[in-house]
Amino acid sequence: MDAWSEPLSRRRLLGAAAAAALGAGPLARAAAALPSALPHPARSGIDHVIVVMMENRSFDHLLGWLPGADAKQAGLTYTDAQGTPHRTFPLAPDFQGCTYADPDHSFDGARAEWDNGACDGWLRVNDLWSIGYYGRQDLPFFGKAAPAFTTCDRFFASFMGPTFPNRFYSLSAQTDRTSNLETRVDLPTIFDRLAAKRVPAAYYYGNFAFLLLYQRYQQISFPYSRFFAQCKTGKLPAFSYIDPNYTFADSGPASGNQGNDDHPHADIRAGEYFLSTIYNAVTHSPAWPRTLLVITFDEWGGFFDHVSPPAATADANPAYVQRGFRVPCLLISPFARRGHVAHGVYDHTSILKLVEWRWGLAPLSPRDAAAANLAGALDFSRRVLTAPRIAAPRLVVGASCPA
Repeated sequence: MDAWSEPLSRRRLLGAAAAAALGAGPLARAAAALPSALPHPARSGIDHVIVVMMENRSFDHLLGWLPGADAKQAGLTYTDAQGTPHRTFPLAPDFQGCTYADPDHSFDGARAEWDNGACDGWLRVNDLWSIGYYGRQDLPFFGKAAPAFTTCDRFFASFMGPTFPNRFYSLSAQTDRTSNLETRVDLPTIFDRLAAKRVPAAYYYGNFAFLLLYQRYQQISFPYSRFFAQCKTGKLPAFSYIDPNYTFADSGPASGNQGNDDHPHADIRAGEYFLSTIYNAVTHSPAWPRTLLVITFDEWGGFFDHVSPPAATADANPAYVQRGFRVPCLLISPFARRGHVAHGVYDHTSILKLVEWRWGLAPLSPRDAAAANLAGALDFSRRVLTAPRIAAPRLVVGASCPA
């Protein structure tokens, strides 16, 4: 069954969405007023931006081992709801966590974890899994890619809450809800801005097309096979947004064997393999010399992180300025500094800001108008075409969790 005609269940929504055009005048002026040492966009050397959006892992949880980063793993202690202290601990060789509950990353649960900036409430709303971590040796993709390219250690989820709002920020620079409410979304997106300028763009999906939420992007939505074919020929669109295979169940057997998105209880080794296939397709493409690949996560998933997220300076809804916790973000490109950690404050709207800068697009909301441009983490003074070989063991999906 075609993804555009299948029935909607969890993350599958009914209804049709109408595009909401946002007046661009004040936002465009605010964006243009921000200082920049960037080259002229058309002469930047970047003609293709690819975004891969994984699910539900924090920076410390996955990358707390990274040299040069503000990162912590071993040696932290958190108290549970009964006041008992527990130390952070390595999770491998458990790569799924089937014996644990999916950590809380709801609007209210996040605030308990944040604890007004103390970032010490993990075990007051979660079990011990939330303070576990993976080391470099456990991650065949991130373990090689993060030290090789540019990693952002101040890249935050845009919203202190769950998947849907954060994914809306990555597409629309705003959200119309605080939960994973299964109704259509009527917000403009970066795809609308690109289409208005006749800039080619495409969305690629596996087992579900998240853009069904918007109900208007069927013509630019394609299965993964098309992306890999376009990489091979070098005929990529200017902007590509890639989603993994989703994990729809939060518990039970299916929570382990549905996705490669890193959402609990997906096997993170399947996510590592998936990312390695994207990486190898991009770095071996004829388009590689002119490409930026951004790999990140929608939100932290309830896993510990020691850095308190700062609030954004503006938002379409002032009640939503509080960012969520840090998530991994890798910049892979000939223009990405090698072995570098970028310390600038970014979130998902910083990716939108980069796309808007490159193709002369109006901002979607006050949030992306005021966001730091992720292009600022790149080095446009030199182009390094070499890329390390990264081969993760093949694992398409994990095992079923015990009933």
